[in-house]
Order: sequence, then C-alpha cells, then structure tokens
Amino acid sequence: MRVDLPTPECVLAIGAHPDDVEFGCGATLAKWGEAGTNVHLLVCTDGSKGSWDPHVDRDELVQRRQAEQVTAAQRLHPQATAHFLDAVDGELTNTVERRGHLARIIRLVKPDVVLGHDPWRRWRMHPDHRAAGLLTVDAVVAARDPHYHPEHRSDGLGPHRPTSLLLFECEQPDLVEQFSDHHLTAKIDALLAHQSQLESTMGIAADETRERIEFEQRMRDQARNQGRLAGVPLGEAFRWMDPAR
Repeated sequence: MRVDLPTPECVLAIGAHPDDVEFGCGATLAKWGEAGTNVHLLVCTDGSKGSWDPHVDRDELVQRRQAEQVTAAQRLHPQATAHFLDAVDGELTNTVERRGHLARIIRLVKPDVVLGHDPWRRWRMHPDHRAAGLLTVDAVVAARDPHYHPEHRSDGLGPHRPTSLLLFECEQPDLVEQFSDHHLTAKIDALLAHQSQLESTMGIAADETRERIEFEQRMRDQARNQGRLAGVPLGEAFRWMDPAR
C-alpha cells in the first residue's frame, strides 16, 4: 500500500454528478490545493434527476446544483475551477463524442493527476457512475495519443499524458492519500454546500442537527477506516493506474 503521491502541479477530478467528487476525493483535493496545486473539478451530468420531489422544477434544479457545485469546489480550495459536461442526469453514455469532450478538457487543463470513479466496481447500481468511470479512463487514453480527436488541433490543443490516474470507490485500493483534520473538515463543508442533496444523499432532514452530526461522523469514520489501510490516522483510498500503459 503506497502512501501519498508527490504533490501535483495540476489535478482534474471527474465525477458523474455534483457532490460525487467531494465524496470520492474531497479531502485529497483540499490538501493538494493548500499545497499549491491547481485544482479542477469536472461534473459529467446536469443533476436534473437529483430530487425526491416529483413536482420540482428540473430547470431550476439544474441551476441550483451547478451553483452548489461551484460553492463546494471553492470550499475545497478558493481558486478551484468547476467544469460541466451537462449530459442529462441518468442518461450519461460512453460515446466517442462524449469522450472527445472530456479529452479536450484534459488537453486544455493538462493535469498531472486525474481522479475518477472506478468503473469496474462490482454490483454498482447507478449507470452514470459506471459511464463516468469508463469515460474518464477512455478519455485519458484519448488525450495522451496524438491521433485521437485531431479536431482539437484547430484549437491549439495537443496530446497530454497525465502521470497518474486515481480511481475512487475502488474495491482493491493500493494508494492512500493521508490528510489532516482540517482537510477533512473542508471536505465535509464542501459536501454540505450541496443543500439540495441533504435529505436524499446525506440523510439530513432540513434543520436536523442530530442527523447532520451523524453524517459528519460517518465521513470521519470513513476517513479513519481508509487511513487504517495504510497505517495513517485519516485517508482516502484509491486504485493507482499508470496512464502510460
């Protein structure tokens, strides 16, 4: 089990929905951002199905969730940038066209490290998580090789090969990023920025102090459990992949 990559100059974390990046690697991003890393988050879908209210205005929900994501990114690191692919929630597919959109952002941002969902996790229910994971892996391959998506050349974008690809939500982690308690606090604060998701995703009813405390405790327990894999107090666990392979 490895502990800690060298601090990257630039990182791109890719999630299926608003809040997925924060759940998967929020404390790691907070740690790297504090150390000077240029932090980018990318959300693949518009979050338009992320409500239990059957009467919700979905256009308003999309706008709200995008605004929440921007706030959450800035709670991880004040200079963090949020990007949006705007696929319809629940309908994300791993197509060549969509891969090209994601590869373009990788070539534009030029991250040293890319993070995303593990698409090979068994018995994963949500189709967007599977699709986002596959898109991330496939886009890293496409972005690194010059003959993929030659249309990017007209925008002055050439191939870019990250040094590491980290998959969160993985079954067989081999890397743990350790962090301090204030990085974990930044992760929790970023998750709580997603006010539209408090009940449906985090189990927090409106103005329910006890449930909020229980949610924060679950996040702290998770960080301790993942840190324990590598013998550190707090951590987030990943599967490391070499983009050169």
